[in-house]
Amino acid sequence: MKRIPIVEEQIRPRGAAGPGRGAGDGEGSLQVHLDPSQKITNAKVFAVYGKGGIGKSTTSSNLSAAFSKLGKRVLQIGCDPKHDSTFTLTKRLVPTVIDILEQVDFHSEELRIEDFVYEGYNGVMCVEAGGPPAGTGCGGYVVGQTVKLLKEHHLLDETDVVIFDVLGDVVCGGFAAPLQHADRALIVTANDFDSIFAMNRIIAAIQAKSKNYKVRVGGVIANRSAQTDQVDRFNTRTGLSTLAHFPDLDAIRRSRLKKATLFEMESSPELDAVKQAYMALAAKLWAGTEGLAPESLKDREIFDLLGFD
Repeated sequence: MKRIPIVEEQIRPRGAAGPGRGAGDGEGSLQVHLDPSQKITNAKVFAVYGKGGIGKSTTSSNLSAAFSKLGKRVLQIGCDPKHDSTFTLTKRLVPTVIDILEQVDFHSEELRIEDFVYEGYNGVMCVEAGGPPAGTGCGGYVVGQTVKLLKEHHLLDETDVVIFDVLGDVVCGGFAAPLQHADRALIVTANDFDSIFAMNRIIAAIQAKSKNYKVRVGGVIANRSAQTDQVDRFNTRTGLSTLAHFPDLDAIRRSRLKKATLFEMESSPELDAVKQAYMALAAKLWAGTEGLAPESLKDREIFDLLGFD
């Protein structure tokens, strides 16, 4: 198996300032730093995080569809080796950027736009970054190469919205890399302890990144939940707020099986309400949300807060 090349100069200990930089992102780990030339400057950028299996890809894809229905030019970037983020938009598993780069021995100049960008529902542009082989490489490198490729082909010049759909539960220096590009991080959670515990870890990662990058928490998206009492309790304690609440509807589950966004599913009163909620969320995000600065909790504090002994 061909090994993905890693640029060692991109990686510095957290706390070590790079050229022209102030304090680092924190202490005790390695951090992949953003090349200033690779900043996304012409679009509103959102990074979607949350516990694995919580519905980030479904949320991201339907949010992308909603933005497109507002007339925005949208690019969704999947950041998971499963490369299924854009599945409901494109109706298939598209090749990843890393797969395509390997085919040309990482000579990106040999690639055409159509080799790695696929048009999805209502004109949403779809890219799957992929990931390094298990146990090797760095997810941050993969994200960086994807953005570099998009900039080389000028695909970000006329894009209004970029959505990074990020691998669940991984907030190491590598898979926190989309936070370096994002204006707002959106956290998808359910009304249960494990989802909220993961959300707390994600908050800590965003706190670290916000020291040197413009990213701030945009808010919480409650998903697959009839109630939100636990989420509300956590929000009150940490300084978060809920942007949208999507119920656990069977139609949402079936949309994934049918390779379809919710906007392509047969109409029903319940589903139409969810579609309207996605449209309202897209409009709210486009108008601009307050950048939140929540304080993450210690593990024991979460147990105490949510009633566990």
